[in-house]
Amino acid sequence: MSLAYVLPAVLIMASTTLLLRATPFLALQKAADAPVVRYLGRIMPAGIMVILVIYSLNGIRLTTYPYGLPSLIAVTVTLLIHAWRRNPLLSIVVGTATYMVSLHLFG
Repeated sequence: MSLAYVLPAVLIMASTTLLLRATPFLALQKAADAPVVRYLGRIMPAGIMVILVIYSLNGIRLTTYPYGLPSLIAVTVTLLIHAWRRNPLLSIVVGTATYMVSLHLFG
């Protein structure tokens, strides 16, 4: 392939990607102060976390060893850390590390 073919293709792909990523920010710029958008901004993070927890706990087998113990320990630690510090990033990192360690200990 020649440079005359590759360069325009890369430029078209880059400009399309930039346009697609910038469109939501440009379109919602005026609606950012709307009561519905503020409500969703306040409620959605908790809802997304609940969905992630349910999805993560979906495949637990309570009838075979380790009986879901690593997941139960990790969720408990994550909840305690989040209740203590109110820091989602810290909660997720500590919870993930707890899950990995308990998986190696009980798995």
